[in-house]
Amino acid sequence: QVQLVESGGGLVQAGGSLRLSCAASGRFYALGWFRQAPGKEREYVAAIVWSGGDGDYSDSVKGRFTISRDIAKNTMYLQMNSLKPEDTAVYSCGAHFLGTTWSLRRPNTYVYWGQGTQVTVSS
Repeated sequence: QVQLVESGGGLVQAGGSLRLSCAASGRFYALGWFRQAPGKEREYVAAIVWSGGDGDYSDSVKGRFTISRDIAKNTMYLQMNSLKPEDTAVYSCGAHFLGTTWSLRRPNTYVYWGQGTQVTVSS
């Protein structure tokens, strides 16, 4: 079983930055970030394979967000720069076990989820 705890959300002005953390217990193939705004479906943000790699990003955040991990702390991070009001959402991390990179963008392939952390970007 995997437990995930997100932190780091908050209120920030457009153009600002935030860093989210996802502390994990257990073992998994990859961790991913998703977000969900009110009235919208869960949206893929980024993911990272735990054994290595640069990370994968959605087009909407590529170049602004950076995903990373600290293996010693079993923690994943999402550095979010140049934030926009449309980035406002609840951000959640999920644990992925399939072992295939093609499925990282699909939320229904993640088994465990954290409780989420709210990110609000004001204009």
